[in-house]
Amino acid sequence: MSTNRRKLMSNALGLAFAALTSTVFATGAMAQSATQSLSSESVIETIKRDGVIRIGLSIFTPWSMRDKNGELIGFELDVGRALAEDMGVDVEFVPTAWDGIIPQLVAGNFDVIISGMSITPARNLTVNFTQPYAYSGLTILANTAMTEGFTLEDYNSPDVTFAARRGGTPATTITQLFPEAKLLLFDEDGAATQEVLNGNAHANMQAEPTPSIEARRYPDQLSVPFDQTFLATGEGFALRKGDPDALNFFNNWIAVRTANGWLKERNDYWFKGNDWEDQVDQ
Repeated sequence: MSTNRRKLMSNALGLAFAALTSTVFATGAMAQSATQSLSSESVIETIKRDGVIRIGLSIFTPWSMRDKNGELIGFELDVGRALAEDMGVDVEFVPTAWDGIIPQLVAGNFDVIISGMSITPARNLTVNFTQPYAYSGLTILANTAMTEGFTLEDYNSPDVTFAARRGGTPATTITQLFPEAKLLLFDEDGAATQEVLNGNAHANMQAEPTPSIEARRYPDQLSVPFDQTFLATGEGFALRKGDPDALNFFNNWIAVRTANGWLKERNDYWFKGNDWEDQVDQ
């Protein structure tokens, strides 16, 4: 091979190597830049900068409610305050109507929803969810005298009447599970419960812990006859899409607080006991 040809090949290889090296470094720089951009745009960075986490929630006993002095208490309040403490920031709770809570999150009016929100595919199209930090489901609340000796199958009869809130998930679930039963519809859950209490309906179906609370409130008239939970769901924090740093942090926080038993202890206090009930108006 001639000297000139060797020089040409050497120069070509050098140029190719330089181009490859330049591409590798450029790709790495772009990836680092993209990572830094994502990190700087994360709501976690906003929370750290402002020194406060803003949490959207709706009033729903015992997830979140007001005590006799008008102060917010409940499971979600415990969760939000512990989360803020672990982040080293203050917490601001933003009570929001349920039908507007996701649009308000997307609009940036608070940082995260912590409000017993069930993880569903439809909601997940608009927001991202963490892993569940709580689990709930529907249970039957029955008039004890009217349903004495009933098996679950006995509720699926034309002689049985359910009461439920119009347009709610319980009403749909009742018609699916007990198609032979009659169904009375009301505008509010409280009115449906009152029908069962008055003996005008055999039972209704609501999300726990409401049936258990009502059964404790009226132990001589109402009961939760089955341990079975229907349409069990997991509840997660909801956050805006496109924020992997926030999703990672909140998921890890839930994992740590689950592993050390704190979430279970708080859940048991609010959902399985009644020590808190004297703090609120009955």
